[in-house]
Amino acid sequence: MADKGVISNIEGRVRQLMDDHRRVSELCASLTAQRDALRAEKRSLEERVRELDAELARMQLAEGLAGGSRNREKARARVNRLMREVDKCIALAEQPFDASSAPETRTAE
Repeated sequence: MADKGVISNIEGRVRQLMDDHRRVSELCASLTAQRDALRAEKRSLEERVRELDAELARMQLAEGLAGGSRNREKARARVNRLMREVDKCIALAEQPFDASSAPETRTAE
């Protein structure tokens, strides 16, 4: 008779553990979905911040170029930096290609 009580007690505990496992598994799946949604939202917001930063920089440049602004010197410096970068690109594009300085590529035999 005592064995039946022990078995019933163990069965009850096993059922409780199985119910707990099911609830925790559902919670885990829910939290995982929530985490993924938050990560996607974070990426979206970070992209929006980058876009707004670029727009702000363009607006400051335009304002500085229009004159009468405290950002005028910053705008000139940025334009000069951009022009130097363009000049470097043009110089690189005008250089003849030297095959001897190119890295070797091996073909599969």
